[in-house]
Amino acid sequence: MNTSRRTVLGLLATAAVAGPLVTLPAAPALAADIYDSNTDLYGDPDLTEGVDYARRYRRHPLLDNSSPTAFAFPRTAIIAPHGGGIEGGTSELCLAIAGYHPASLAATPPAGPTYDYWMFEGIRSSGNGELHVTASHCDDTPAMSVAAGALNVVALHGYTPGTAGLPSNAQAVAVGGRNAAFRTALINAYTAAGFTAFDATGIPAIAGTATDNIVNRTLLGMGAQLELTTPLRAAMFGTNTVAQRRNTTNTVFWNFVAATRTAVAQIEATQPIL
Repeated sequence: MNTSRRTVLGLLATAAVAGPLVTLPAAPALAADIYDSNTDLYGDPDLTEGVDYARRYRRHPLLDNSSPTAFAFPRTAIIAPHGGGIEGGTSELCLAIAGYHPASLAATPPAGPTYDYWMFEGIRSSGNGELHVTASHCDDTPAMSVAAGALNVVALHGYTPGTAGLPSNAQAVAVGGRNAAFRTALINAYTAAGFTAFDATGIPAIAGTATDNIVNRTLLGMGAQLELTTPLRAAMFGTNTVAQRRNTTNTVFWNFVAATRTAVAQIEATQPIL
């Protein structure tokens, strides 16, 4: 069995923007994943889709249209590889950033695009952490298709503050992935919205810079990974449970969603239409 789960090492960027890193003592490694890949998990006869786990995704249709303004194909996809009860709150964020209300699934922006999305969710009453498959081992076919068809991918993850040497009550987002311009746009947008955000690429446990990480398997070979601390995700919901998160999103949640979509729009504006 591969010890594939993210290893905790100890570097920290403490500023709200990318700033100097400070060296911290090495932290203990997290437990290895039970499953080597999504395919490995799907092949477990003791697991049932719709009972233990679920997958949700949406892809916009590919159209060959003579009018350049008749159809604007989205260039960004939003994914949550550890949704539901695995890394709580990431499913709801994935849907909302993609432009869909997590409760009704109705398109939420009064104006603006909706994006492709994909998520894998643990839906057990307990023990969902056993369903974690590290992002570099994600081989779900729809996930790979969604990522490969996009210029940009935003991946939602959750982590405990201690992973980055932060205080246990820290509300912060660590921004990783291989797209440096996208990381900067996201950090700036979060900082402007009042969130603590920092560049995660110096922290191996949450850097998101591996080329085989699903977030970087895009048309450009790079994306942006968002790691939100447990306290930040908890602050986004009136009732922080799997059943009620979708119905109790609050101002913190929607401010984070708006900041993310602002950064997506900024990065897309710099990219040519392929």
